[in-house]
Amino acid sequence: MAKKQTYQQTLELVAGDAAMMELGKMLGPTGVNLVEVKRAYDAGTADQRGDVVPVVVTVFDDRGFELRFKTPPTSFLIRRALAGNGSSRLSREQLEAIARRKLPDLNTGDLVKAMRTVAGTARSMGVHVDHGFSSGGD
Repeated sequence: MAKKQTYQQTLELVAGDAAMMELGKMLGPTGVNLVEVKRAYDAGTADQRGDVVPVVVTVFDDRGFELRFKTPPTSFLIRRALAGNGSSRLSREQLEAIARRKLPDLNTGDLVKAMRTVAGTARSMGVHVDHGFSSGGD
């Protein structure tokens, strides 16, 4: 008999070091083994330690669970890119690097469209995007 999904939630946790308090608040009522969820999350995100890595947690009727990892939020990646140079200007190279990282979670496979999406997020955060790239349509 197939497992029946009883709960699904997206959590934004620190990679490699998920907070038990956060897990407990969100998943405690489901009866899932929180220590096992933490271990699985930390192991699955160990190579991204320090980043915020969203995860979709699906809990089944047998209290088993499944984790589906996503890419860090665009705003987090933009803030991290800007922290390195102390500027409020995002270069084309930074924009492209962020777009490449976000590509798996975006609804496009086109890098230029992904860059436009990232540029739009940057502008909404008050960040200037270097000339030579527009978030407008062609």
